[in-house]
Amino acid sequence: MRARAIAGGIVTSAAVLVVGWQIGAGQVAATRVTTPSASGTSGSTGSSGSSGSGSSGSTGSGSSGSSGSSGSSGSSSSSGSSSSGSSSSGSSASTVSGTFQGTTVETQFGPVQVEITVKSGTITDVTALQLTNDGGRSVEISNYAAPILRTEALSAQSASIQSVSGATYTSEGYTTSLQAAIDKAGL
Repeated sequence: MRARAIAGGIVTSAAVLVVGWQIGAGQVAATRVTTPSASGTSGSTGSSGSSGSGSSGSTGSGSSGSSGSSGSSGSSSSSGSSSSGSSSSGSSASTVSGTFQGTTVETQFGPVQVEITVKSGTITDVTALQLTNDGGRSVEISNYAAPILRTEALSAQSASIQSVSGATYTSEGYTTSLQAAIDKAGL
């Protein structure tokens, strides 16, 4: 009876690991689907002042949205990373919206780069564009750490987040790139 319990526990643990691995691999694959010269979309509105924004590729070509009479938009780019964003100004405050890429941070186990999506001055999404990739174990650690770091960053709305145990290099690269993206957004 005890042997069955142990075997059942092992099978259950393996199933949980496989499912987690598949979910993590799917997220990493989804974040790496970018084209070198992506052209963004643009949005336009009437006199309400809301603004549209697009996406940007890693070669520095970005896009921007246009806005109504009380909003403004803009985009900036540089070699290796780019950002596009727009700001909408109302009668009392100015807020930032758009997508901003952090710098690529070289770690001992490979590069790490993140991108943030900001809406009305709030970070709404954090996407890992690159994660450590030097060997199978490094990829496994990154796939484990990325969702945890993303959740922490969204919760904290800053790069002041705790490192993931066992993923020190990935965590440090992630927070450094995240801070660069936050700085680009002006948050």
